[in-house]
Amino acid sequence: MKLSKTSEYALRILIFMAKEPENLYSAKHLIEKLKVSDKYLRKLMTDMSKSGFIKSSQGRDGGYTFAKDIQNIFLYDIIDSVEGMEKLNGCVLGFDECSCTNPCAMHNIWEDKRNEMNKLFSETRLSDMDFEKILRY
Repeated sequence: MKLSKTSEYALRILIFMAKEPENLYSAKHLIEKLKVSDKYLRKLMTDMSKSGFIKSSQGRDGGYTFAKDIQNIFLYDIIDSVEGMEKLNGCVLGFDECSCTNPCAMHNIWEDKRNEMNKLFSETRLSDMDFEKILRY
């Protein structure tokens, strides 16, 4: 299982910002540090702002900062806000309908792993990151 680029970038951006959550981050700074295109970054920031994770300030000294405490932001919520967890929770083989009553070949194996992944994302906060050990974003 691999996260989509949208989820990857959203997590990378907020984890990077969470290292120093009180700072104001310009789009230019985030683009340079995280190697995200301007258009993609701004779209993600708009989505995450609408979800209440961050807020933006306009003007020459504008930028992005957290709108809520990083202890209250879970990885699950970030992913859900930018693309929806149902995309990650779907059939691993791509079938539209895959359930216990109509399973694909991987359903039972994937169901356990998906539940573990959901538990990990829903229990992990931005504040849980070990920022001293992170070498890249």
